Amino acid sequence: MRRIISQARKELTQIVRDPLALALALVLPMFLLLLLSTAMSLSVTGMPLVVQDLDASPASRSFIDAFRASNTFHVIAWPTTKQPSEAFRTNKARGALIIPPHFGENLARGVNTEIQMLVDASDANTAKLVQGYSGEIVASFNAGAGGSARPSPVKAEFRLWFNPGRNSKMFYGPGMFVLGISMFPPLLATLASAKEGELKTILQVYVSNIPAHEFLLGKILAFMIIAVSEAILELTLLFTYFGMHFAGDPTPFLVATLLYAFCVATFGTMIGSAVPNQAAAIQAVALGGFLLVFLLSGLLFPVANIPPSIRWLSNVVWGKYYIEIVRDALLTGGGWAAMWQNVAAIGFIGSLFFVMAWRKMRRMQLSV
Repeated sequence: MRRIISQARKELTQIVRDPLALALALVLPMFLLLLLSTAMSLSVTGMPLVVQDLDASPASRSFIDAFRASNTFHVIAWPTTKQPSEAFRTNKARGALIIPPHFGENLARGVNTEIQMLVDASDANTAKLVQGYSGEIVASFNAGAGGSARPSPVKAEFRLWFNPGRNSKMFYGPGMFVLGISMFPPLLATLASAKEGELKTILQVYVSNIPAHEFLLGKILAFMIIAVSEAILELTLLFTYFGMHFAGDPTPFLVATLLYAFCVATFGTMIGSAVPNQAAAIQAVALGGFLLVFLLSGLLFPVANIPPSIRWLSNVVWGKYYIEIVRDALLTGGGWAAMWQNVAAIGFIGSLFFVMAWRKMRRMQLSV
């Protein structure tokens, strides 16, 4: 145990003496959390919407006011002599609302009337959101001032759980929290290990009497401390700036955080031991620690939305399991009953990385 602690102290001393590495470990993840969580949004606000009112009645103006009152749309008047598609081509609007003649008259008589809503679907996700928001506005108008003589036989009342304000920060914040821990501790670990192989200083370890597992555990412990420190700083930011809190039992999150710190630190150490070249090792960590976690873990969109041909890859992405645990801890509150399998998966993947790194190191020691 003494040699493990000594090895960990040596790695931490090297990081503390390097201001750039320290900033990479603690400051940059905070900036990443703030930037990406704020820059990405699941909601649509202020979308330019041109309106062609072919009726020009009080009812049609009231209907337009319902869209104008929504934060989703920015209503722009559009001449009836121009085609709405021209607004799309000139990038003046992303949607068009066309109110037909006799709109107000039909409402007063209780006759069903149709309006046309055109949406620029070059961004399919935004188009789907706008379609849903428009439907909500129309339904609200019908229930209030629409003058419908025949109420719908079935009325659904919706209640949003866990994120009632539909705040995108509540969804992306935990994801960026995981992304920071997935990127920077393994990057530092792989640079430290790859540098030893590149400069051949690792030969001193190969001819020493320190067992491979103690050497690896010492390095992993150091970068686990970095990962946990980063998690504490980012969690403080989530609790203050993002206004989040633990929704239930926090112990699955705490245990999973320690295991995930072990997993990412072991992953970086394994890559650095296997690839004794810093440039190549950085690329390998970028693939596993960033690209796979960013695209295949459910950070940006649900895993179920990934095409089936590559969806199976998400089962080996360690970030997928931790993101589910973090979101459960901060939003849902399912606890151990819902998350124990994810915690076990993180522990298994981390152990697998350690065995692979140990076999590499042990083989080199025996060959000397």
